[in-house]
Amino acid sequence: MQQIWSFLYKRYSSDEYHCARCIFLNSGHVDAGKSTLMGHLLYLLGHVNKRTMHKYEQESKKAGKASFAYAWVLDETGEERQRGVTMDVGMTKFETKRKVITLMDAPGHRDFIPNMITGAAQADVAILVVDASRGEFEAGFEAGGQTREHALLVRSLGVTQLAVVVNKMDQVNWQEERFREVTSKLGHFLKQAGFKDSDVSYIPTSGLSGENLAKKSEVNELKSWYKGPCLIDQIDLFKAPQRSIDKPFRLCASDVFKDQGSGFCVTGKIEAGYVQTGDRLQVMPPNETCSVKGITLHDEAVDWATAGDHVSLTLTGVDIIKINVGCVFCSLSEPIRACTRFRARVLLFNFDVPVTQGFPVIIHYQTISEPATIRKLISVLHKSTGEVVKKKPKCLTKGMNAIIELQTQRPVALELYKDFKELGRFMLRYSGSSIAAGVVTEIKE
Repeated sequence: MQQIWSFLYKRYSSDEYHCARCIFLNSGHVDAGKSTLMGHLLYLLGHVNKRTMHKYEQESKKAGKASFAYAWVLDETGEERQRGVTMDVGMTKFETKRKVITLMDAPGHRDFIPNMITGAAQADVAILVVDASRGEFEAGFEAGGQTREHALLVRSLGVTQLAVVVNKMDQVNWQEERFREVTSKLGHFLKQAGFKDSDVSYIPTSGLSGENLAKKSEVNELKSWYKGPCLIDQIDLFKAPQRSIDKPFRLCASDVFKDQGSGFCVTGKIEAGYVQTGDRLQVMPPNETCSVKGITLHDEAVDWATAGDHVSLTLTGVDIIKINVGCVFCSLSEPIRACTRFRARVLLFNFDVPVTQGFPVIIHYQTISEPATIRKLISVLHKSTGEVVKKKPKCLTKGMNAIIELQTQRPVALELYKDFKELGRFMLRYSGSSIAAGVVTEIKE
């Protein structure tokens, strides 16, 4: 076992390989052209052949949506194509010169924010796509648009590195002035949301024409003032995320399905530790045990996988009926705890309704959303120092930092933030709006 551990540590602590398990979240306002941009990038990288692309072009024209051809690379369902919007988190793999990337194309429409949160919870870095067109950027950025909410959500869920793709620059004739206007407004907000200037980059592109995606643009109007990298080069420039390799194994199920054989499969991102074929695992909250019959990584069978890998595990020894999306698979010796009551430190967003004791919320945690009630308002904290400024407040209002106690309807498997950052973060939503970000400070039962 010690030899295996030494091999794992050497392999995954090297920057070159460590980087190779980045998961990307492509996020932004509903009409920013995210799916078209990433579909065109995949085509330019050779992941979609010309014959398939020609088929998409013909089918999209027939459906009266000719400009959506590249989006159909990622938007595969009939309803997504008919409505012209991404509804679920599309996932695909591609490679750069130095990295293997798992791309998650997240929905921009406010109706599908819960799906976007599920994607963001598994992301290491984010690509935020905004529309440079006059009026369109403003619609996505001002109150009610999804650009602000998406940026705030990914930062609250632990993403620190961000590439902002200013898309549809061809529609404003590649004007440097418009690019500066967009990036200036965004930069100010992103700083307030908690992003460091050094961790945010801005790339002008056109998803439809493919300019500045897989190689530097040759368009004179852009070359005259933009000297930075194209999108694929920027992806290569992202720094390696830190992995919790030395912690007990944790994987939160994002999908559960029947295998062709005697077992069944769960997919998800390994948040901590590592797993090998033959390992016995505990599943929480049902508190069952199972065996790992097989491991699949990027559609290839492997003997083991570790923190950062998005895998499919073939499992035996437990009934599939007992396993749901959101169950956490963990080591037998150091299992995760499941509870219905816990305390947390929360930061309230720009939310106009006062939050009181008994307030109903939906907790979005990893791959689950669970109804809950704010059972107690413990204290209000100073934003900078974290010191208690008021005990037992009657209500919480926007911008407040506070300690609260939450009660869920069903048991949820989670960790203290100080022990497992990846499994100690969550979001609170109410009536279709994200109202707070929180971290778990105490598990009550």
